[in-house]
Amino acid sequence: MPNKISVKKRIQILKNLLVEIEKNEQNITDALYSDFNKSEAEVFLTEIFFVKSELKKTIKKLPFWLKPKRVVSSLLNFPSADFIYKQPYGKVLIIGPWNYPFQLSFCPLIAAFAAGNSIVLKPSEWVPNTNLVILKIIEKVFEKKYVSIELGGVEKATELLSKRWDYIFFTGSVAVGKIVHQAASKFLTPVTLELGGKNPCIVDETAQIELSAKRIVWGKFINAGQTCIAPDYVLVHEKVKEKFIEALIKYIKLFYGDKVIDSLDYPRIISENHTNRLVKLLEHQQIVFGGEFSIQQKFLEPTIVLEPSFNSPLMHEEIFGPILPIIGYTLYRDLETIVSRYEKPLALYYFTKNKTNYSKVIKDFSFGGGVINDTLVHFANSRLPFGGIGQSGLGAYHGVYSVDTFTHKKSVVRRSLRLDVSLRYPPFVLKLKKVRKILNFLSKF
Repeated sequence: MPNKISVKKRIQILKNLLVEIEKNEQNITDALYSDFNKSEAEVFLTEIFFVKSELKKTIKKLPFWLKPKRVVSSLLNFPSADFIYKQPYGKVLIIGPWNYPFQLSFCPLIAAFAAGNSIVLKPSEWVPNTNLVILKIIEKVFEKKYVSIELGGVEKATELLSKRWDYIFFTGSVAVGKIVHQAASKFLTPVTLELGGKNPCIVDETAQIELSAKRIVWGKFINAGQTCIAPDYVLVHEKVKEKFIEALIKYIKLFYGDKVIDSLDYPRIISENHTNRLVKLLEHQQIVFGGEFSIQQKFLEPTIVLEPSFNSPLMHEEIFGPILPIIGYTLYRDLETIVSRYEKPLALYYFTKNKTNYSKVIKDFSFGGGVINDTLVHFANSRLPFGGIGQSGLGAYHGVYSVDTFTHKKSVVRRSLRLDVSLRYPPFVLKLKKVRKILNFLSKF
């Protein structure tokens, strides 16, 4: 059921949430550091600031976003007034991920509540300390009948998915996304799936190599590569490949030091199992930089792999960690051949000084969203819808698109009582010729 709270009251509750988050900023920071060594700066930039920004914009814009929209009436219905109303779906299940657990739990929750839904949040079990802070904030701000949290692992998620919901919002892997979609289909429940994929990053021969390498290192190794829109592999033109690799190594050292394990700005991998999976991906690869790891400390340093085989496990699956394969190319058709090996990615990045080149890439390749001459930054603009396509996701959110995600667009025509055209009613024997003529004329407008 919808939460039946007035828009004015929802805004006040969201203001209370903002206050509570600000009170708990240090607790959030400490929890994320405890869960996987996220630095204070990274927590603020990628978790707290983003949530606060979405909150502030939602508080400011919500009355306008939810206002019924009048559209031009059809001449067939003349005279009438036609409107689109935004109506909450009802009871929403949000399943959050572990990689950005605070941001990717609260951002959809804020939008779903603002739209007028009741919410059950199931955060990832891999971040227990962060979950306790999330629980504390939710219980402080929301009545349980409107927003509640369910903690637990796979069994809890399975139990929740067996129930009937009016909408499901999931962020996570493609494999689990398919399970969520299948469970939702039982009740024809609409879903948003924020997934991932093998995101290509292209560096052509015209690119500004130093700046390109700097921005790619930042985008790939933030959160130790555990980002759904991180570059998964780089396709670099053979003319600049050697120079580009040198620049990558330079900026890895500049950002994280010669001994990365001691860096205060480099997080850990979420679990020993995930660390072990990443280390196995490096077997039989040509490592040109990095490769040091500690399973016990859940650590893998930024690692550059040169020319991996497309048949290797490294190039079969989304890496989701601090390993960056570098593959040389010469011709544009090489790009088409390589990128088309994979499902449509969540993101694509292209580094070039040539407008014709990037215009062609935008036209020729299908992807969720992307950036020319940078990485990740499209995620930061709430005026842009964020989401995947095909295997990389279903639906989009951020800003007004988040509220749109959690509302049904209800179309309503309000007809006048003053005019009623008899041509619409049977019998049509003597009217059909005239009806056809009128409808053909009206169809031109």
